[in-house]
Amino acid sequence: MNTRTPAIVLGGTGYVAGELLRLIAGHPQLEVAAVLSDSQPGQKIADAFPHLRCAYPELKFSAADELPAIVGRSPVSALFSAAPHGVSAAIVDRLLAAASVAGTRIHCVDISADFRYSSQAAYEAVYKRAHGAPERICEFTCAVPEHLSASPTPHVAHPGCFATATLLASVPLLALGLTDTRLFVTGITGSTGSGRKPVEGTHHPLRHSDLYAYGALSHRHVPEITACAKRATGIEAEFNFVPHSGPFARGIHVTVQASLKGSTSTAQALDALRSFYQECPFVRIGDAAPRVKDVAASNYAHLGAVTNGHSIAVMSVLDNLNKGAAGGAVQWMNRLLGIAETAGLATPAPGWT
Repeated sequence: MNTRTPAIVLGGTGYVAGELLRLIAGHPQLEVAAVLSDSQPGQKIADAFPHLRCAYPELKFSAADELPAIVGRSPVSALFSAAPHGVSAAIVDRLLAAASVAGTRIHCVDISADFRYSSQAAYEAVYKRAHGAPERICEFTCAVPEHLSASPTPHVAHPGCFATATLLASVPLLALGLTDTRLFVTGITGSTGSGRKPVEGTHHPLRHSDLYAYGALSHRHVPEITACAKRATGIEAEFNFVPHSGPFARGIHVTVQASLKGSTSTAQALDALRSFYQECPFVRIGDAAPRVKDVAASNYAHLGAVTNGHSIAVMSVLDNLNKGAAGGAVQWMNRLLGIAETAGLATPAPGWT
């Protein structure tokens, strides 16, 4: 493609939107056409994200009523929605309808939870609210890029960050028949996973130098993880998930444990993971236990594994804002646009974050 594709970002002042803007600034194919913010329309993006001032010194947030005209200006547009769940679907629906009227085409990747479920009933059972655009659900497929070579639908819903880390560790175990279908998951996430608006769980004096569980065995992402794992493997697995809040800003560390069906050594388990992900440029399997600092602020995920002959533990680390959200969304958008999957995403982690 010789010309850049205009990109529209929804949920403009949030952390994920900020990460999307950072990635788009260095992307060879995408350029920002509009950034929606209901709270700060007309304000400079650089005021909300000072670290992006060099990339967007004058660009301002747009209001919702400006977007339909923008999607009609180009034959193809890229739409990223980092709007909150319960809000995203209706906005996406309006923009897809506006593009249809204008005779243009939009590729959409939704990073909210609004299109992660295959039915209105499944979504509403988890989020306890009416879906904003139920007729659009069939136009979206939810999957980790590494577990689906191409989307069968015109748009994609990116799984959540905990879901991404858990699925990367779990799907090979299920798909290769290495373990029982009952899996135990412990996950630790950085404070940026709770969003930009300060709440008690992310307030620095409370979270600093502390570690605590929340939503144990009842986290709302479990149905999403279960559904995505079944879509990838055809297996209805049981996920027993205990998430934790960690005292760092970026990153996720997940450990998945399960009983082995046969006698599998650590070396054999690592070889199986390497074979499973050999065509996946952003997943690396190491002999040593993976560390969050080695992937933070990148689109890479590192996995490791150990066995004792009867059980296996697979460790998975990734950046919650990047691989678990914005970076994974750009990875999907690259595919939808028919360009290299790694475009704009191959920069390694900075280290020492």
